[in-house]
Amino acid sequence: MQEKIVILDFGSQYTQLIARRIRELNVYYEIHPYNHFPVPDDTVKGVILSGSPHSVRDSEAPVPDISKVKGHIPLLGVCYGAQYLSHYFGGEVLPSNTREYGRANLVFVDNNDQLFNNISHGTQVWMSHGDTIATLPDSYRIIGSTADVIIGAFHISGEETWGIQFHPEVYHTTEGKKILENFVSGVCGCSRSWTPGSFVDSTVQLLKDKLGNDKVVLGLSGGVDSSVAAILLHRAIGSNLSCVFVDNGLLRLNEFGRVLESYKHMGLNVKGVDASDRFISGLKGISDPEAKRKVIGRLFIEVFDEEAHLIEDVKWLAQGTIYPDVIESVSVNGPSATIKSHHNVGGLPDFMKLKVVEPLRLLFKDEVRRVGHALGMPESILHRHPFPGPGLAIRVLGEVTREKLRILKEADEIFITGLKKSGLYDKVWQAGVILLPVQSVGVMGDERTYENAVVLRAVGSTDGMTADWSHLPYEFLGAVSNEIINKVKGINRVVYDISSKPPSTIEWE
Repeated sequence: MQEKIVILDFGSQYTQLIARRIRELNVYYEIHPYNHFPVPDDTVKGVILSGSPHSVRDSEAPVPDISKVKGHIPLLGVCYGAQYLSHYFGGEVLPSNTREYGRANLVFVDNNDQLFNNISHGTQVWMSHGDTIATLPDSYRIIGSTADVIIGAFHISGEETWGIQFHPEVYHTTEGKKILENFVSGVCGCSRSWTPGSFVDSTVQLLKDKLGNDKVVLGLSGGVDSSVAAILLHRAIGSNLSCVFVDNGLLRLNEFGRVLESYKHMGLNVKGVDASDRFISGLKGISDPEAKRKVIGRLFIEVFDEEAHLIEDVKWLAQGTIYPDVIESVSVNGPSATIKSHHNVGGLPDFMKLKVVEPLRLLFKDEVRRVGHALGMPESILHRHPFPGPGLAIRVLGEVTREKLRILKEADEIFITGLKKSGLYDKVWQAGVILLPVQSVGVMGDERTYENAVVLRAVGSTDGMTADWSHLPYEFLGAVSNEIINKVKGINRVVYDISSKPPSTIEWE
């Protein structure tokens, strides 16, 4: 069984960052909302209590049941987690007089304590709290202090339980990764053997055990997640996996043929389905972005269901669900207050009587790419930019028509090809062209034109939650603009989007 660290989430913006730091140490983890905490088993080597936007003094403060953890297995409270361990066990937490936020330094460090082994005196840490621990319960011992926060870190005598009021997971805590390493490796005794290669081996074996000789169908999108899921399943069950790649007419120029060919080179059993007429007809007269999404989602389910019924005795539907989809679909405030719903998490229509298998549901996007590398997959798929599920339908602002798609596809092809030729593609997280419902006056030759305007969009990001506009060279933008206007009939104006997320979104619809 896979050993793991469990992180209890109290709603902190940094919870996933704690998780990332744990995985960087080659240790597997799981995040659970504080009120959906399963009873720990032998695979749980330690538990971390996250920070929180709440105060432990609030009447609505989140209160976990850690009776099966505290004093039984290693436990580390971070910020709110540390204040909880003090406040609810006999100490006192009060509003801070200094409200310490940002950089601070540990003026006292107990290097004899296991958590602070080889941590430097004066090391920089990152504080972010309005409350502070005023007094500790009798059995708690101070092991770290800043100039303003005397109880910066503590250890409970006779227990493997610690609390720290700073955030070790953020970049500005210069030795934060070492502190977490001391906990997961030194205290918890994790073997640090969780690697992309070990994930492949264990997942393939789990899929073999779970699926046996059953048949599985998977809808491929051409993206990283579904492609890596397909290769893992293929390794486990071979020809019992059937893949369906649907051309909805909203893919990039010539993408259907290119991606279909690359899948066949990987040995996958893939059926390409050209349903472009069906989708474009279904979108006729629809301008609202959400309405377009619903039409596309409904038609995909219909097409996919028809194809799945052509496969005899299929029992499973495979999906490329990844961990952010799962986390964002479970709220720390309970099942009635979901943060964000995802098509891969919300279940299947009643008429699709298939069980679901999701081999990547524990991975982040960059981890999926590393697993893909371990599987020997081609770079052309692993490093493809993210592409919206509804495709170009949400990059044609307003009603989608064949002519608008023709214009957008040709302009997009010039932009993406230009990024690749200029060595800029891999420096950008996501790029594309948006066709505006705007026409403007132009001059071509000696003639007046009244044609379409397009927007070039390129952003840098790590996870899509935040993004900054990419500072592409002026010379490159000028060359791409000229090529689009000269070669794409129907465009006489090109602009560049310099908005970041937030406050803007990456896509315009």
